[in-house]
Amino acid sequence: MSGTVDFQLTDDQRALKAGMRELLERRFPRSRLRAAVDGEAERGAEVDRELWRELGAAGLFALRVPESAGGVGLGLPEVVLAFEEAGRALLPGPLAATELTAHLSAAGWLAGGGPAAGRWVAEGSAAGALVAGAVRGEAVVTALDQGGALVEHLASADAVLALGATAVEVIPAGAVARSAESIRSVDPATPLHRTAPYRTAPHGAAPHGAAPQREAPQRGAPHGTAPTRVAPHRTAVAGAGASGTGASGAATTGVAASGPADRLRREAALLTAAQQLGSASRTVELAVEHAKRRTQFGRPIGAFQAVQHLCAGMLVRAESARSVVYAAAVTEEPGDIAAAKLLADEAAVRNARDCLQVHGGMGFTWEADVHLHLKRAWVRAGQWQCAAEAEEELAAGLLSTVGACL
Repeated sequence: MSGTVDFQLTDDQRALKAGMRELLERRFPRSRLRAAVDGEAERGAEVDRELWRELGAAGLFALRVPESAGGVGLGLPEVVLAFEEAGRALLPGPLAATELTAHLSAAGWLAGGGPAAGRWVAEGSAAGALVAGAVRGEAVVTALDQGGALVEHLASADAVLALGATAVEVIPAGAVARSAESIRSVDPATPLHRTAPYRTAPHGAAPHGAAPQREAPQRGAPHGTAPTRVAPHRTAVAGAGASGTGASGAATTGVAASGPADRLRREAALLTAAQQLGSASRTVELAVEHAKRRTQFGRPIGAFQAVQHLCAGMLVRAESARSVVYAAAVTEEPGDIAAAKLLADEAAVRNARDCLQVHGGMGFTWEADVHLHLKRAWVRAGQWQCAAEAEEELAAGLLSTVGACL
């Protein structure tokens, strides 16, 4: 095969990134971030609804929605670029879950769901309102993965995108909140709740008026009680394909996983990786700015080789992650997404640590923003596809390739 592939951003993509950065610098400056984490804002860590609506009006959640349905009509690479800027600004909120829910309105996207699934979204009173609200930024949607994973921003959410082994459902947030337990989050801007495992209804189940199926409570469930049954208006969005479940109860990864729930998990992992990339790039900037400004022995500390090596290593990690994240947004291959999440998580966490070292003693203080990047990176690294799961995905791909060659 001759020729090369050009992964340079187009003029429109660069304009999208610049516009997103300008919007966030204007509506979510450092002062707003500090107010959220310092407790100065009355609403604390709750999602800023006004900002959320402005993001919706700017088209953040409608980037992949067809123009015929009132969206922007772009693709996953453009969403990745926008989410990279959100990660750079440490924008809080369940961005990935809201974008994925908005994207459910795209006709024909749900693999194996068929026309019936599309009608459930369009005609179901709860589904139609939630999806339309997510597109416009009027609804905040968080996600609940099968197996009892932590749920972010549950108290601020209007709905929950529940992912089972094969099925996907949109359910009212209040129903999940009744059986959820608030836990202390390392990131002050990302409140977390622990829930009992959730099992989506089988494909073909009535989407309206039936209570969802719930697993027996895990050890450590709040007060030892079974989860509350969700009232009517639980809306099944899709369900197709087949995949196994891992030890955590979530659908297993691997090249054979191809149902709608698996695809949503992969896309959520990629969007999370994009936010990690934005944070990793921002900590490079913070470290270099401080190294230029801070003086020691009459010279900027950036003149010292040890500091230069730290900054150079940070840049290499960020740019390596960038190339893989951008490539995964184009290919959408499970292995590429796993590699993107793995490298982006490492870049975000290690860059924040090295940035803290460049800042020296002041880097450990609450007033510096470095710890916010580190804490957010820790939280994101445990979301959707942790390092062990990404490594298993890559290993499965390698074994499949070897098997095909034998």
